[in-house]
Amino acid sequence: MEARLAAPWDGKKIPKGQQCTLQGGTPMTPAIARSGIPAGTAFIIGEFNDRDFAPLSTKGGHGTISWPVKGASANLGAIAENATKGAGGAQVMKAARATGQFASKGYLAPCSGGRGNRYFIDLKAVDAQGKILDKLRVEMGRY
Repeated sequence: MEARLAAPWDGKKIPKGQQCTLQGGTPMTPAIARSGIPAGTAFIIGEFNDRDFAPLSTKGGHGTISWPVKGASANLGAIAENATKGAGGAQVMKAARATGQFASKGYLAPCSGGRGNRYFIDLKAVDAQGKILDKLRVEMGRY
């Protein structure tokens, strides 16, 4: 399974404007082109995390999103910060775990204040029963 982030995301640096709204951004998740999706995959699940902030570093600390897919390739559309649904049937499975002013109903964009935190997505191909068929880690970049 392979994944490629759509521009302006390059996996090295969080693009300008894609930081959280609290820090002046108008963020969306990266759009992701997927290929090599295993047969039997019904959904791609994306768990968004901050490697350098322990409370949000695993299991979708910045939110978990599900995209329905059919076939060996798919384009996973971007979802706005704090939204619960997106185009193509995408939906939030678990909201970000941040609290207080950082709380979000869905995806929480990078919000470290530019301290160099590293953000990533754990992508999982799952069948209709929830069995993981394949997984892949994709770097979003530093902020």
